Amino acid sequence: MGGTHSREDQELDSDESEREEESETEQESDDDYKDVKSEHDRSSPSPSSGTKFKTPTSSGLDDIDAKLKALKLKYPASSSQKNSVKLYLHVGGNTPTAKWIISEKFAVYSFIKSNKNQEDEDDDEEEEDEYKTGVWFLKVGSKVKARVGAEMQLKEFGVQKRVDFVSNGVWALKFSNEEEYRSFVTKYSSCLFENTYGFESNDANKVKVYGKDFMGWAKPDFADDSMWEDADEEFGKSPNAALTPKRVHQDLMEEFEEAAHGSGIQSLALGALDNSFLVSDSGIQVVKNYTHGIQGKGVYVKFDNEGNSRARSNLGFSTPKKALLMKAETNMLLMSPVTEGGKSHSKGLHQLDIETGRIVSEWKFEKDGADISMRDITNDSKGAQLDPSESTFLGLDDNRLCRWDMRDRRGIVQDLTSASTPVLNWTQGHQFSRGTNFQCFATTGDGSIVVGSLDGKIRLYSTTSMRMAKTAFPGLGSPITHVDVTFDGKWILGTTDTYLILICTLYTDKDGKTKTGFAGRMGNKISAPRLLKLNPLDSHRAGANNKFHGGQFSWVTENGKQERHLVATVGKFSVIWNFQQVKNSSHECYQQQEGLKSCYCYKVVLKEESIVESRFMHDKFAITDSPEAPLVVATPMKVSSFSISRSSRR
Repeated sequence: MGGTHSREDQELDSDESEREEESETEQESDDDYKDVKSEHDRSSPSPSSGTKFKTPTSSGLDDIDAKLKALKLKYPASSSQKNSVKLYLHVGGNTPTAKWIISEKFAVYSFIKSNKNQEDEDDDEEEEDEYKTGVWFLKVGSKVKARVGAEMQLKEFGVQKRVDFVSNGVWALKFSNEEEYRSFVTKYSSCLFENTYGFESNDANKVKVYGKDFMGWAKPDFADDSMWEDADEEFGKSPNAALTPKRVHQDLMEEFEEAAHGSGIQSLALGALDNSFLVSDSGIQVVKNYTHGIQGKGVYVKFDNEGNSRARSNLGFSTPKKALLMKAETNMLLMSPVTEGGKSHSKGLHQLDIETGRIVSEWKFEKDGADISMRDITNDSKGAQLDPSESTFLGLDDNRLCRWDMRDRRGIVQDLTSASTPVLNWTQGHQFSRGTNFQCFATTGDGSIVVGSLDGKIRLYSTTSMRMAKTAFPGLGSPITHVDVTFDGKWILGTTDTYLILICTLYTDKDGKTKTGFAGRMGNKISAPRLLKLNPLDSHRAGANNKFHGGQFSWVTENGKQERHLVATVGKFSVIWNFQQVKNSSHECYQQQEGLKSCYCYKVVLKEESIVESRFMHDKFAITDSPEAPLVVATPMKVSSFSISRSSRR
């Protein structure tokens, strides 16, 4: 399974397609001309017929003019007309016959503001000064009308003076000169800002949205990128850096494919020790960890076996959406969020003893005698699941961040056999009075916490306080649905529906020391983030309703080791980026881009059904002839393992 090899980036000007378009237009014009001439001949006597020729009256000319208009003759527009572009459509998907064809040789584009957030509204009024409120749309000729937004997946090709985007198909606009191309990109960026934030795109409003310390996010050309460059050098000094040469394109080789036991995989719990676990609706399938991937052991734990009856559950039991390994991976916490009012929360969780295969306890979330809910749980730190004495874990809800303890307040472990529904102890945390709208979180190796929010903000909390974030990165307009962080806390990966955002947390304090944003306020020398995106063709192939989810770094739990890849899932795709390549400021993707740097160089694993989760195994399972531990891809019915080879087979 190699990377995507779409023909999206090929040059657009094809002599063959131009000839086909010209031939079609000329033929239509000839036929129209013949029809008009025939009509004229029937209504006007010929000079050679013996009848005196008469100049047509004004009434006759009006009749001919009306008939010409009714025929809607196709005459090429002038290529020098303002906002004139050549419009292309991509056909053939990702097949060998895929190609760009000319849809309109001389099209005119315009940005129009609509009072309705719809693409199929009345097009009678198109001048932007006639619209005072609403959202911006891009209209191109008679074929395209698209709401300006991240879902367009617009990609710039500066050298070719071209942009590609998605709107019920994959389109390309080709501009005749650099000035017109730059004018379009600038206007598009302004419309995107206004549609995203509801403010006109100007410096004052950008300060309002991003804050004065983050103006590098609004104007990346002026941002301090030195931390990215320093990070590249540091990465190159890593003990295992030779395994991942800077420009090598790695291939993926499938090693195993296992059929899922039960009624379909819902989540994946990877272990760093002997086993990993596939959680389904009816139970848990235990699989064995190998250096070439995971393979079934034939062991299956049913949720409804004797002693684990769902009917006896005080909390109720539905399909677990979250499985968290604890106590040296001998126990697992299972959380089954219930969706109410569009939000997914849980009032408690179940504790499974993996060695006995039994649910040994049900835990309830409670604070000051009142039941509360959680939307997510995670380990205290990146390597905490390997600690045999671990008894605490973190919880997150819309406006809560806390630490739970499974021990009695007096320090005595609760008697799980006699406690019907023991109460977890809130040992640390904060309930925020105003709507923080937390969505997801993750921890570093030392237990620092990163939290993603509905408004797109990403907050960093130190190990000493959950009340006040040390650093709060502004949102880019899209909710953060999943977040991950490197073991050392230097890099954060946020997932949105249409892209991933990679943030560098490093900064230099007033004493010249390099720190992360978890340790202190970063000031105004903050690097601009980088975006990881699908190219428009792959985005279209993934499907309009498919969204990115579960963006993860590869997995290390040891200081001095560097994560090497990033992986995320969208529809039937697992998408993999080379971490070092993304950080390289001179990477070819970043040349001649305006705005935030976006990387489109990735590998794709394509499955036959939608993917539940894609994750790299622990770094200890990497072998000498591979730069990375195997990638595990789980679909509802199968789980596959892929190894990354060091040499390219392209």
